[in-house]
Order: sequence, then structure tokens, then C-alpha cells
Amino acid sequence: MSAAEINAMERTWPSIAPLLYVPHSENDYSRLVAVLDSLIDMVGEDEKHPLASLMEVVGVLIEEYEDEHVPEIAAA
Repeated sequence: MSAAEINAMERTWPSIAPLLYVPHSENDYSRLVAVLDSLIDMVGEDEKHPLASLMEVVGVLIEEYEDEHVPEIAAA
């Protein structure tokens, strides 16, 4: 990554950071799920949508939180 790309990211990050973060609490998790819901409503299944990769990243963050904090339901 070039210095120019990092500088551009530094300028952009403050506006994105409130929506894209690693959840550390139930409240963080709930807010991130709301972000994902909004992205799903906008992007749907359009893999070419400009926000499709963001939707994927948010999904991975949620999945990681669930793997660590949400107990699995035992199979009956």
C-alpha cells in the first residue's frame, strides 16, 4: 500500500469508523447487525454492488463475535 493510499484512508476513516469496527460488547454487536441489515437491504445479492465487499466484511466481524460469544444450540 502506498503512502498516498494510506493518507487517503486516514482522511476517510473517521467517517467510516463509527460503522465498521470489531464488536466488543452486546451493544457493539447489535449496532453492527443493524449496519449489516441496512447493507443487505441496499446491496441484496448484487455481488457487483460497490458496497458488496463491505457487507462481506461486516458479516465476518459479526460471525467472529458470534463464534466467541454466542453459545451454540445443542443438536437434539
